[in-house]
Amino acid sequence: MALADHRAQVVSHSERPWASITFTGTRHTLALIFAGAEAVAAAEYFIAALPDHEFAIPKHLVADAAIGAVEHRMLPTPRMSITCEILMLDED
Repeated sequence: MALADHRAQVVSHSERPWASITFTGTRHTLALIFAGAEAVAAAEYFIAALPDHEFAIPKHLVADAAIGAVEHRMLPTPRMSITCEILMLDED
């Protein structure tokens, strides 16, 4: 939420197990809504910053963070919907 300047509302969150030969973890899918002009500006920053953001989550490593979809509308008020996916690996 800090990366979104605390201007996002989480509409949905799902997770599913993920594994490779050497790693285990979870893939998270989040749908966020940014409502209002200032929130849309925060959403634009979020989109640009998410892929390279350094997460600090105890006992986890974020291996990938990507924007999956964006929907932007201006009327009747500015609003942006974002879907993002985050791959979190377990650190043992």
